[in-house]
Parts: sequence; structure tokens; C-alpha cells
Amino acid sequence: MGRVFVAGSINMDVVATADRHPRVGETVAGRQVLYFPGGKGANQAVAASRLGARTTLIGRLGKDSFGAELKAFLGDQGIDLGYVQETAETHTGTAIITVAEADNTIVVIPGSNAQVGAEDVSVVPLLKGDVAVSQFEIPLPTIAAFFRRAREAGAVTVLNPAPAQKMSSELLALVDILVLNETELGFLAGVELSESDEAARIIDVARQLQAREDQTICVTLGKRGVLALAGREEISVPGRAVKAIDATGAGDCFVGALAAQLAEDTPLRAALTFANAAASISVQRMGAGPSMPTAAEVAAVLSAG
Repeated sequence: MGRVFVAGSINMDVVATADRHPRVGETVAGRQVLYFPGGKGANQAVAASRLGARTTLIGRLGKDSFGAELKAFLGDQGIDLGYVQETAETHTGTAIITVAEADNTIVVIPGSNAQVGAEDVSVVPLLKGDVAVSQFEIPLPTIAAFFRRAREAGAVTVLNPAPAQKMSSELLALVDILVLNETELGFLAGVELSESDEAARIIDVARQLQAREDQTICVTLGKRGVLALAGREEISVPGRAVKAIDATGAGDCFVGALAAQLAEDTPLRAALTFANAAASISVQRMGAGPSMPTAAEVAAVLSAG
């Protein structure tokens, strides 16, 4: 069995819940404020670890109270933190999240995440069969260095290009599996996509973005399920009808679950079905990191149909 290595962000999520989102310049009364471990890198590592993968996180924390809390939480999840460094120059990454009617708005202050550099990923002991995961909350040159090292080792590279920003063709070519939603796909491909677009159009746009013939582009569509273009093969996984409470971290849950399955050498269609089920569980709970399910919970959902 391979291992999962996640190079990415570690944040404290400060979550305010309210009946509705404020308009610009407006103040609304909130219901409560909650503190949850988060950051896309940490979330994906928690998801993979809870689902049984041997998981290592590469990143940075500030030397502050949030950093200490996050390190304790991540350690409790069984994640190897030997490549997480503490930096005194800046604060731990923080996300300010407003949740209303199961939708969220997020402001991310990178802090120590912006300090993760090529030297952080150059020492990671990747091997053939491992899975290297990253996302866009650490510097892009660091991700490129991480993926170059992974491909040299024969590891599978998985990129979640969120929050969306333009990337070089060189970085895209280093990606074996690209996992993104339809908004991010449209942004990277330079076209407008919306929730009303048909599967055929989404696949067509994914085909335009493909950097290599053997590259997989996986598009998560929330309650509509998942579409993937795996080389030339098209894969569709239907959505699952659940009552969503908090969508924060659902995409990260999907990525972490997919990575855990790939580390077990699970075929892609089955891995996508498993990851889709895992994400459907996470949206029924508050918070990002703490909402990630266990393998037993996902197995129960899949067996129930």
C-alpha cells in the first residue's frame, strides 16, 4: 500500500453562523462563533488519514496559540507531522468563514502558509506507489517542486487548484489527476461554466484543458455527483441526496478520500464513487477538518446504496 503526502495549507477556521449572509456594508446578527481546524492541506490530510491511509503533511505553522492547537489536533488524527515546521516570522494561517443557509463565504489570510518553500518539499521521502497531493493555498513554485520530485519517484500527483488562480502550462503538465469544480474548470479553461451546463459540455471543456493524453481531470459537481475525463475515457458518478448543513471542506474531503483510495491502488471509478460518498457525509456536519468521515462510515453509506 502506498502513502499519501499532502503539501499544503494549515489554517484555523473561525466560523460565524447566521440566518443569512450580510450584503455589502450591512451588519447582521449571528448565531454563534466556532473554531475549527482547517486549511485545504490539513483538511485533505485529515480526510486521508481518517480513511486509513498512512498520511504525511508538509507545511508551516506560526508560533502562536492557533499553531499549537492545530498541531495537537492533527497529531491526534494520526498524521505524520515530521515535515511541518514552525515559523516565528508570521502568524498561523487563518480563515474567516460565514455560514448561512448551508452556503459559505470565506476570507483566507495565508500567514505561515505563504512561507512553505521548495526546501520544505525537497526532503520528503516519496516512493513509487505513493500519492502526492497539493492545492493552491501555498506558493505555486513550491507545488511544482513537490510534483517534480513526486514524478521522479514514480508517485501519483493530485492537484486541487483552489482557490482558483492561473497556473503555468509547466505545472499543469506535472499533474496526473486534476480535481476541481465546474467554476474552477471554467476559470482555468477561460470559458463560462454554470450549474446548468450539461455533462457533455463540461467534458468538452475538460478535454480542452488536458495537458497530457494520459491526464485525468475530475470535476466535482456537488449534489450532481462527479464527472471525470481519464485520458480518453469518460466516467460519471451520480450525486447523493443528503441534507447539507455546512459545505466547508467537502471538496477537501473528496480529494483526501480519492488520494487514500489511489494509495490502495483502487481503480479510478471505484475511487471516485468512494470519494463522492465521503464528501456527502462531510456536508452533513459542521466544520472542515472535524467533519471528515471514517472508512467504516463511508462503507456503511455505500452498502446502503
